[in-house]
Amino acid sequence: MSNGSRNFGPKDSETNIPDRAPDCRRCRHFKITWEPAFPRACLLFGVKCKTMPATEVFLSSGKHCFAFQAKKQMATDSPRSDLKDDK
Repeated sequence: MSNGSRNFGPKDSETNIPDRAPDCRRCRHFKITWEPAFPRACLLFGVKCKTMPATEVFLSSGKHCFAFQAKKQMATDSPRSDLKDDK
């Protein structure tokens, strides 16, 4: 798939909806809020909730989230070289 999307298994051929929920924490639309009552949010769907946004999508629509887009990885020269011990 393109655009940073991941394949989460077989899809319904008519609706193109994944057969399981994606991991919101790995999605570029997922955000943590400062609101204790609603600590998680999905910017694409415009929801704030206590549970993961993909759970709210499933509870309200009966279908798993189709909008998952993987976060872009940060490019680094070496992984966490600042933490290496120079003994």
